[in-house]
Amino acid sequence: MRLSSKWFMWFTGIGIYVMFLGGIFYYNLFKWTFDEKLKQESIDMVRLYAPTLIEGLARKQSAITMPELDTVSRFAKDDRIASLLYLNKYGEVRWFKDPSMMTKSFDDFTRQVSLPTDAIEQAWLAKIPIVRAVPNMPLYDIAIPLALRGDVLGVLNLQVSREGVVKVINKAMHKYAVGAVGVLLLLGIPLYFFLHHFVINPLLNLRDAVESISFKSLELKFPARNDEIGELAGVFNIFLSKVKAEIANSMVKEKQRGVAEARWWESILKAVVSKNHRAIVVDEDNSVLYTNFPVTGTVTTDGKLHLLDVIDSQQQDVLRLVSVALDNPNQVKEADTVFRSEPCHVKAVHLDEDGETKRTLIIFESKIAGVRI
Repeated sequence: MRLSSKWFMWFTGIGIYVMFLGGIFYYNLFKWTFDEKLKQESIDMVRLYAPTLIEGLARKQSAITMPELDTVSRFAKDDRIASLLYLNKYGEVRWFKDPSMMTKSFDDFTRQVSLPTDAIEQAWLAKIPIVRAVPNMPLYDIAIPLALRGDVLGVLNLQVSREGVVKVINKAMHKYAVGAVGVLLLLGIPLYFFLHHFVINPLLNLRDAVESISFKSLELKFPARNDEIGELAGVFNIFLSKVKAEIANSMVKEKQRGVAEARWWESILKAVVSKNHRAIVVDEDNSVLYTNFPVTGTVTTDGKLHLLDVIDSQQQDVLRLVSVALDNPNQVKEADTVFRSEPCHVKAVHLDEDGETKRTLIIFESKIAGVRI
């Protein structure tokens, strides 16, 4: 996977993770803020008209007065109020949306209408507004006691809908999501261009420079930089210098070893090969290591001469003999042939003892006494 793709996945993953955590935080913050605002507004609305309700309760407990009716009707018309129950100090229903429930006792009322929470009882006992969340419903059950000089004259129970709050929260979260994505883009685009310009492009240039390295020069052509990528290029140049020095040293050692081996073969062949016989020693690549007679031909870049430059390619019998010797290591193979226009007897043996150094010895023995091939 490319570095830019990894960065994009990492940045996107971190961004989504941060947005998710921020979403949880802001959702709870919005929920707490707007829910508290809804509850407080509902309680403040009742407190604003509480004197009218308390005056009516103090004047007459058995029936609701007109000012009270106007006030309660105003509450009931509020879109946020899902249900309203107004009780006097004796627990009798003073107002409910169903007129048949009017003047019924609290016990009779609860037998027909199920109350979602115990907010009314708790508010009556505590003499302070009590708010309860209705289970599995977007409602708050708010019970507000109406007291005069510490004596509770009645209770106003409101079931306030949270649907408006939910809409506001959803709208706020939508704005948060749009804003978070916008911030992510505002941060990501400059960071991507920075990464692409100062990291990815230099790395691609370094890759191209490495691919264009020639084995002849072993030099990295990369512009100097005062950053980590420049340091990497410098280290690579140092490595290439070491490789170049090691190759040069190996070539010197190989040349010295070749010269030493040629002297060794010269000493051996002088002792075992007659003067009128000719010998050729080749390596595993069929490059000539030593001959006891002068040869001419095309020399390769590493200073070696190939066997085909010494033996004419038309002398197939010699080449076949060498091939047979290669297939049968350490066994002498013989044949008659013509070499340099003179009949001769040729012997070939492929020396393969340790599996690393492999040499092939070819000896041409002239059939004409005293004649050098």
